[in-house]
Amino acid sequence: MTAHIAQMTAFLQILQPVNLEIIDESHKHAGHVGARSGGGHFFVKICSVAFAGKNTMLRHRMIYSALAEMMQHDIHALSIDAKAPNEL
Repeated sequence: MTAHIAQMTAFLQILQPVNLEIIDESHKHAGHVGARSGGGHFFVKICSVAFAGKNTMLRHRMIYSALAEMMQHDIHALSIDAKAPNEL
């Protein structure tokens, strides 16, 4: 587990995930402008009761809020798959 993934995992604990998977896809974007600045490309697959009754935009906002500190420099791009437990 990379340091970025460990840090993301820690920040996302605020959402009390039932399941959490974070994949570093930065290697797919080698040479990309954002990659040159040090920001990584990540895919987050998360399941949380906190998402129940919330639409996709609200779920994404919750995730971006949890990762706000990292979004400044460590994360350039973030793909998200966010579900509530009853949607699995």
